Amino acid sequence: MKILLVQPAKGPNTIGGEDVFMHEPLALEYIASGLITDHEVQIIDLRIEKDLKIVFEAFNPDIVGITAYTVDVNSVKELFIQLKSWRPTVFTVVGGHHATVAPEDFLEPAIDLIVSGEGIFVFKEVVQRFEKNEDFEGIPGISYTNKKGEIINTPPLITDDLDAFPFPARFLTEKYRKHYFSEWMKPLASVRTSKGCPFRCNFCALWKLNGGKYLIRKPENIVKELLEIKEVYIFFADDESLIDTKRMLEHARLIKEAGIKKKYFLYGRSDSIAKHPDLIEKWKEIGLERIFIGLESFKDEDLISIKKKSTVAVNDEAIKVLQKTNIEIYASFMVRPEFTKADFREFIKYCLKLKLSFASFSVLTPLPGTDFYAVVKAQLITHNYDYFDFLHTLLPTRLPIKDFYNEFYRLYNEAVSPTQKLLFVMKYPLRDIPGMLRRSYKLLYQIRNAYKYHENGPPKTNE
Repeated sequence: MKILLVQPAKGPNTIGGEDVFMHEPLALEYIASGLITDHEVQIIDLRIEKDLKIVFEAFNPDIVGITAYTVDVNSVKELFIQLKSWRPTVFTVVGGHHATVAPEDFLEPAIDLIVSGEGIFVFKEVVQRFEKNEDFEGIPGISYTNKKGEIINTPPLITDDLDAFPFPARFLTEKYRKHYFSEWMKPLASVRTSKGCPFRCNFCALWKLNGGKYLIRKPENIVKELLEIKEVYIFFADDESLIDTKRMLEHARLIKEAGIKKKYFLYGRSDSIAKHPDLIEKWKEIGLERIFIGLESFKDEDLISIKKKSTVAVNDEAIKVLQKTNIEIYASFMVRPEFTKADFREFIKYCLKLKLSFASFSVLTPLPGTDFYAVVKAQLITHNYDYFDFLHTLLPTRLPIKDFYNEFYRLYNEAVSPTQKLLFVMKYPLRDIPGMLRRSYKLLYQIRNAYKYHENGPPKTNE
């Protein structure tokens, strides 16, 4: 059968997304890897290639699968409506994060089936049943309306063995790969080495998706995968890469023995970094260049409220470890809707004290599937998923909304000193600096003007 897998582009109301960074569609490459031995598969990345209809008509697929985060829900529904208008008989499947945490949002006539959880083996079974014109009864992790008009939901498949999955079918994104990036790291490949997190932050749903377990791949298999990847820059697409210290030390040893010369970017909690400076040093030796670290706040009470299980003192120590080791810091913080002007000023002072060369800020966002969402859902000023982009506030602000965004804009502008900004820009090849500056100015302009979506009242529903 012919199967088309689609990576959606961000919607017109959404800030950020591919304007800021763009990672390869790793989930779709995994899905494709379970199908390519028996079927003809294509991946289209609509963040890069804009005309779905041309590809659809040329390929003439039997099945189209689209992945979606929460912010993609509306645009993905529109894509399915278009697909059905072009050919009503095409079988349509949606999967991804939002389909896992809120599958009911995709119970639409244009969507034939919803896949929740890890989709590699589930989607393969769906395709086999569809090809044989059999029903889908008993397949785990799916939602659909059967021939009797009944809504069928089955629990997701929980897979403990990440090494059971084939390597992603990266050759299917060959024509796009030069476009994948994060700041100066371009072209950038993504590798999953683990899944899940043992911590229980209330703003995050990732720890829930596989029963609260932290799953790991064998370092030997990761090394084999790295040897197949052309790109020099590698992003470890894990929920947290550093928790299993023993595994990561072994991983570093095997990479060194294999003579792999790449530059790595990964997620790490501040406590993992502060407790294990020796691990950071080992990884620095084999190419670790950058760590994404969720510092979240400059106040211990905020860290307690989100159940981060960390402290400002631990965050500060982690920054010292990374700066001593000369690891580039991707510092991520959250702005709370109840911030006053004094809070924003204190936030700027704190960031300047850390002497960061890069700082990213998001608005504390209650995403479906999180404990935080369950608590504040009734307070949301909009349920329109287009605005669940971490830069539009979904909750009432203490400051007048225009003042809030002026302060947010100022935080982005002033939290990093001009000297540190210059050092950061110097990491880019000269040819890439104009593009980086355009993206930065566009983001800042959108942040400063994000209050405008409140002027006539944001759309209240996801209709």
